[in-house]
Amino acid sequence: MSIKRVSIHRILAALAAFATAIALAVLLPASASAAGCAAAWNSATVYTAASGQVSYNSHNWSAKWWTQNETPGGSSGVWADQGACGGTTNPSPTATSGTGCTYPAWVAGQTYVTGAIVKYTNGGLYQATHDNPGYDPVISTWYWSPYTCTGGGGSSPSPSQTANPGGFPVSEAQFNQMFPSRNSFYSYSGLTAALSAYPAFAATGTDTVRKQEAAAFLANVSHETGGLVYVVEQNTANYPHYCDTSQSYGCPAGQAAYYGRGPIQLSWNFNYKAAGDALGIDLLHNPNLVQTDSAVAWKTALWYWNTQSGPGTMTPHNAIVNGYGFGETIRSINGSLECNGGNPAQVQSRINSYQSFVSILGTTAGSNLSC
Repeated sequence: MSIKRVSIHRILAALAAFATAIALAVLLPASASAAGCAAAWNSATVYTAASGQVSYNSHNWSAKWWTQNETPGGSSGVWADQGACGGTTNPSPTATSGTGCTYPAWVAGQTYVTGAIVKYTNGGLYQATHDNPGYDPVISTWYWSPYTCTGGGGSSPSPSQTANPGGFPVSEAQFNQMFPSRNSFYSYSGLTAALSAYPAFAATGTDTVRKQEAAAFLANVSHETGGLVYVVEQNTANYPHYCDTSQSYGCPAGQAAYYGRGPIQLSWNFNYKAAGDALGIDLLHNPNLVQTDSAVAWKTALWYWNTQSGPGTMTPHNAIVNGYGFGETIRSINGSLECNGGNPAQVQSRINSYQSFVSILGTTAGSNLSC
């Protein structure tokens, strides 16, 4: 009888323990039973408050605002912890295939917000420093800056892709030789200070191509300024004509304030605004900066050279680095008046300067010199 009573007590104790376990399971919050995990966080994906539902380190997270490459639970505060989750094991950023330093390819014309990271066609990574409508990362350093990543799957640009390797391929002595009568405003230091705005300029391709681009640029600005002599347009009667009143922003600096200035003789209110927007300088309200600040003046010339096609079909920068020749740079700058037989003497003047400058730099002129 005693043996039977012990067996019954043991059975009753086991049943009681089982019942207690069931009760505890019912009373525990849903999070303790591990809610399902959302899709794993990926460092290369852009998340917003509307779409940012991810899992990371066995927790679900929701984005509070736009984010990319900011780890959930990190110091940025962009992610809200939604509690523990289960069912899958979410890999860390370094273990996830394609994460770490893999970012979406840059797309021309696609809107990017500040902080976005992209992989450019040169293999380098760039981060948006200001919101922009898909500007070229190696053209505008106001909107983009090189991004360094230490993980796998991508890389930051090499020095030859982000800055003038070995320095600008024109020395100060060569610059002075090219422009023996130049206005002191057009200083060599002003030019080299401006180079950071467009790091691909005279830094793309072989040593020959780099020197050809520098010579082509300087030959064209030499023609526009009488050998870097004239800082402003000489015909003052033209000054009031450069205000396009159809533009919504008008001419806040005055109707006669947007005349030709600088190495490329920047003119028209819409060009001052476009150049200023690209450079991060308010030239619409302060156009005089182009004739009082040497670096700003050079930057406006580099802005046109690297970003504008003018009456041509490509930028002067692309014309040289892609092998279309010096003639296409003329077309992009003043092709509607000079090319196709419009003014052969002016074209030849530009060619003569170019040939002289490549000789000073110790390289060849290449083909397709005329337009």
